[in-house]
Amino acid sequence: MMSYIGNAADAKRIRQLTEKREQERKRVEDMIKSSEEAVAGAGLRQFGAGASEVLETVFKNETIGLQTRDQFVEKRMTLKERYEEEARRKKEAEEEKRKKEREKKKRKKEKMEKEKSKLSFADDEEDADEELEEQTRVKKLGKDPKVETDFLPDREREKEEEELRAKLKREWEEEQERIKQETLEITYSYWDGSGHRRKVDVCKGDTIQNFLRKVREQLAPEFREMRTAQVANLMYIKEDLIIPSNMTFYELIVNKARGKSGPLFNFDVHEDVRLTNDATKEKDESHAGKVVERHWYDKNKHIFPASRWETYDPSKDYGTYTIFG
Repeated sequence: MMSYIGNAADAKRIRQLTEKREQERKRVEDMIKSSEEAVAGAGLRQFGAGASEVLETVFKNETIGLQTRDQFVEKRMTLKERYEEEARRKKEAEEEKRKKEREKKKRKKEKMEKEKSKLSFADDEEDADEELEEQTRVKKLGKDPKVETDFLPDREREKEEEELRAKLKREWEEEQERIKQETLEITYSYWDGSGHRRKVDVCKGDTIQNFLRKVREQLAPEFREMRTAQVANLMYIKEDLIIPSNMTFYELIVNKARGKSGPLFNFDVHEDVRLTNDATKEKDESHAGKVVERHWYDKNKHIFPASRWETYDPSKDYGTYTIFG
């Protein structure tokens, strides 16, 4: 079906009406935008009244001028579908908003009930809140048991540690004094070119000088030179080392001192195998220490065995020696 066009005056009138219709359409869209909140709040029922009026106004403006029946019906349906879709969207948005609010209230209620269950000793909600606040405050002011604090200063702990150290020191010193008083049997050989083996008892804490004094007293009845010998002129040689007179047997034992040919802390002895065998091989027992007069040593220090002797130095390493069973 063809539409009627008309003359030039009708064409001008149609253009004016078209421009007016466009202006009216923009105005209506602004009205729709400003009334969205009111329409959304009222729901679909209220939309039936307010929105239908807006729909009619827009439809009238859209259909100004000559229209075919199909154009008229199409615009009518397009505007209706637009408003129905807008109403549906707004309704779904409202439903989603209400659903989120319900879930939020539900979570809040569950959280409150959970907090109440923790405070089983409370009589009511107000007492429970006060107790919870008090516990929280105490917790904030307390110490975290997981944090290492051993490095922090602690006077009480330091005092206890100092007392413990002092106690252990006293116990150790008492034990060492007890050890020093223990009796030690020394096997020695008075050497004047040949050996004369004897035994004498001393304390582990005795010095070499005290040991030599007892040796002189023991040998004096048998050897005339010992009757007039001075203790300062006697020497004690152990494992080819001249032991200083101010050193104690206790020092040799606790330090497990080692000589050139055997241990200095063992006093169970055996025959000197070096006279007939390899000088580097020793049994597990030590040699009998030799007691000599200094003038004899000065006279024979270039001859074996005196040629091997030297003064003992605790800081010196005399190497190792071989032991066989």
